[in-house]
Amino acid sequence: MLLFAAALGAVPVLALGHLAIGGDADLWAHLAAYVLPNAALQTALLIGGVAVMTGIVGTGTAWLVTAFKFPGRDAFLWLLPLPLAIPTYISAYIYVDMFDALGAFQRMARAWIGDSAVNLFLDLRSLPGAIFVMGLVLYPYVYLAARAAFQMQGAGAIEAARALGASRWRALRDIALPLARPAIAAGLALALLETLNDIGATEYLGIPTLTLSVFSTWLNRNSVSGAAQIACCMLVVVAALIAVERAARRRRSFTGVDHQMPPERAALAGTQAWAATVACALPVALGFALPLLYLLHQATARGLMSGFDPDIAGYAAATLVLAGCATVLTIGLGFGAALAARFVGRRFGSAAIAAASLGYALPGTILALGLLTPLVAIDGLLIALTEAATGRHIGLMLTGSGAGLVIAYAVRFSAIAIGIGQAALLRIPRELDDAARVSGACGRDVLRTIHLPLARPALLAAALLVFVDCLKELPATLMLRPLNSETLSTYIYQFATRGSFEEGALAALLIVAVGILPVVRMMRLADRGFHGPVPAIPERRRD
Repeated sequence: MLLFAAALGAVPVLALGHLAIGGDADLWAHLAAYVLPNAALQTALLIGGVAVMTGIVGTGTAWLVTAFKFPGRDAFLWLLPLPLAIPTYISAYIYVDMFDALGAFQRMARAWIGDSAVNLFLDLRSLPGAIFVMGLVLYPYVYLAARAAFQMQGAGAIEAARALGASRWRALRDIALPLARPAIAAGLALALLETLNDIGATEYLGIPTLTLSVFSTWLNRNSVSGAAQIACCMLVVVAALIAVERAARRRRSFTGVDHQMPPERAALAGTQAWAATVACALPVALGFALPLLYLLHQATARGLMSGFDPDIAGYAAATLVLAGCATVLTIGLGFGAALAARFVGRRFGSAAIAAASLGYALPGTILALGLLTPLVAIDGLLIALTEAATGRHIGLMLTGSGAGLVIAYAVRFSAIAIGIGQAALLRIPRELDDAARVSGACGRDVLRTIHLPLARPALLAAALLVFVDCLKELPATLMLRPLNSETLSTYIYQFATRGSFEEGALAALLIVAVGILPVVRMMRLADRGFHGPVPAIPERRRD
């Protein structure tokens, strides 16, 4: 199982390299001269801006709720991660619909202030607008990682600094932040990988990123090899992000310098207390509450009372079936790989787990492009074997059905199941395995009576995360879905590209409503002391 998972994760990368090498040299010269420079620059500016925004908002709010008491602090512990429930492309559609020249906020502002109100709002169809919209949705990755790191830091160093006269802000700068740097780097890496994966928001906001260039080169210019060549350039960006993240973690620990209780929270009063409340309320209001209220209004006004599309039930059913099948496959593959890694050598297990987790580090467009050639080859082999055996033509079994999309979901999100599975198995003492085997139990009995029961809560959490990620995934779905079929995400995308996103508001509301569940689950696990994985950057096992 471990070797199979590793091979499945490595196949898209190898296929991409083969496609890129076999591409047209003239096309590559054209791409290198006219497409790549601007796309690379826009991508670098976008991920740099998102890194700054998510780092400041995520780390700042995490420090506030960890170190201080202020009005609403207990509620913000649960509210601050909720923007994760809203996909970046849905957030972009909503904000443009609300704040564009013909949007509701612009109309109200012009009615109150006049035409000068146009200058009050940021132009969302721009690079700063994309950074703003995506940062509001992705900062929880940094918040969750930073809060976990701040909670695990002992009180000794910080209290010693306080006793020497350092303010809490200086203690944050000189002690808490350096100790939390590995966790913050991990959260930033996840946020930036999600930024690279996005295609709906960047296309809608007019940012020609490398991801969008892959998509347009493949579909609009009908050049798979050209798309593969751009995708290989993107792999360099992904590798650089992972290298920076690992450099930040090298020879450092996530748990701080001691194992004492965290320092006691200081009670803020007056202006400082309300400033902390506002600082935590703004990301929640802009990243979650405002988009949710907009979707509720649009779904109620257009989706439920008038103009209801009866086909949405079929699209929702297809989405649930695809996500459900992918979840079962992903959890089985991921937990099987994590369990196999428990019984093999550390070096081999770590290398295999890293290969199996490659999918999460690949943007959906690159993953879909890398899987296309192997899937088509398997389809061709199945057709040939079936015709030779029965004389009948069975058609495309993988690329012509949802099976190829399910495989793509499994490759992309297996790192979540592997990471959580490893974390759960590390909590199970090996002495239990040895005792069961001494008692005569075989490997299947040990799995059934020990591993699965003890790992069940973590696996249920992983299943919920994978299921919702499959519901939200847009790039891979756009590129690998069967012809004449839609999912909720592609259904929303088609309305947005036509400039009528409000007609797909009900489908967007369904995705957001389901997406709230794993966020709440993650917070419960964090409060119980279970800290999830960093899926894209697997850790070396510690026996």
